Amino acid sequence: MSYITAGKDANGHDVKLHYTDQGQGNPIVLIHGWPASHEMWEYQLAELPKHGNRVIAYTRRGFGNSSKTWEGNEYDTLADDLKAVLEELDLQDVTLVGFSMGGGEIARYMSRHGGARVGRVAFVSAVTPYLLQTDDNPDGAPKENFDKMIEGLRKDRFDFLSTFGKQFFGVGTLSHPVSQATLDWMQAMCQIASPRATEQDVYAFAATDFRQDLQAIKVPTLVIHGTSDETVPHKVSGQRMTQYVPHAQYIEYDGAPHGLFVTEKDRLNQDLLAFAGVQSVAGTSATGTQRF
Repeated sequence: MSYITAGKDANGHDVKLHYTDQGQGNPIVLIHGWPASHEMWEYQLAELPKHGNRVIAYTRRGFGNSSKTWEGNEYDTLADDLKAVLEELDLQDVTLVGFSMGGGEIARYMSRHGGARVGRVAFVSAVTPYLLQTDDNPDGAPKENFDKMIEGLRKDRFDFLSTFGKQFFGVGTLSHPVSQATLDWMQAMCQIASPRATEQDVYAFAATDFRQDLQAIKVPTLVIHGTSDETVPHKVSGQRMTQYVPHAQYIEYDGAPHGLFVTEKDRLNQDLLAFAGVQSVAGTSATGTQRF
């Protein structure tokens, strides 16, 4: 397996980030969601490199086969880890693609590190701009929602992940957009994460306000969200993104759940390929709901 070193932990040990690097050409970096690993990008890793792209997907600290650090499960450190990936692989003019929690890493990286080495950014089912309900963010989700997630993880993490996986992919009594085998694959991927990181990252993606970070984004930006996303509702997240990134292209996938990287994999691949090949100038793209 291949690893990138992203500094050291509090005990002086190297922090290793597991990654895969496929194809040659335009660099695309895929940032996974909570509580999975870079392996969630299976269908994107199988397709995007076929079209003249070098596709890198890495696993954040605490998850998959990356280092299970006790500390560093917050966005400043995670943005620094992303910086380490781009620098160690010496990537330039990168297309960053962040799914769910991964969208936060993009937002924080762009403000904290000035968008160095990045040519365009894509937010897919992302937690941005701000999930938590506060006095100045009344459309967010109540703190109690996230407290219940923590309670479920502490009581029976494996049962929680099983239930979460069904919501993640929009599985219900009459709706079966993915197979049981896919649910099992996702469960296995998520349960090898560190319990500490799994819990701490809930606090991170729930309570981090990215509204100021997003205003630092000047490169071409794509936002994709499913209208049936019950994990990160599009009205709280995707629909609000153009308030903070006015030049962003916003695409809604009608009826798609949170895990659209599987349920809408062909469409997502096409949209990402189209976006990665666009050399538009920031500020010139149309706003509002679009479809390629």
